[in-house]
Amino acid sequence: MLLWLTGIVVLALAGAAIAAGPIMSRVEQPKYDVVSRDGDFEIRAYAPMIIAQAEVQGARKPAIEEGFRIVGAYIFGANQAKAKIAMTAPVQQQASAATAPDDGVASDRWSISFVMPSNWSLDTLPPPADARIKLTAQSAQRMVAITFSGSTSDGIIADKTRQLRDYAQHKGLTVTGSPLLAFYNPPWTLPMLRRNEVMLACSC
Repeated sequence: MLLWLTGIVVLALAGAAIAAGPIMSRVEQPKYDVVSRDGDFEIRAYAPMIIAQAEVQGARKPAIEEGFRIVGAYIFGANQAKAKIAMTAPVQQQASAATAPDDGVASDRWSISFVMPSNWSLDTLPPPADARIKLTAQSAQRMVAITFSGSTSDGIIADKTRQLRDYAQHKGLTVTGSPLLAFYNPPWTLPMLRRNEVMLACSC
């Protein structure tokens, strides 16, 4: 009987975990048009957007955790107006220009950013209470992206970045800047249900 009940509980928790990722990720995402699609690769035309970002130092994984706390506090009300701002996806991570790695992971300084909901503007967003947070308007741009599920270990991100660079070279695309890493799901989402991306700005 106990084993049977334990099995029911495990199945229930597994079902909740499967549902939680997609449900929790049904939030606003950056607007873009797909210019072309080739398997896991896409060329996208992004609309202008505003990001809230913080620069942090350290290895990639600790840096994104610290950056998430800093920017998350801003949208949850730690701003001069004490206003709540809706969560969006993805959480973005990018090496700073001074330490930008080709593989997307070998850096010790990172920018962590959230895209602000489209109903806010630079004029209406509350000023951050934390001086480490910057609000930046980004122009429309094109990006080449690779999408993948599963783990986001440094090794996998480095491998996906290499695949993306090889694809861009094969297609004759000119890419610039350091890789932009994008993570769409909360950490408790089962790996097989996660949406992760590596992107590069491109002239395409």
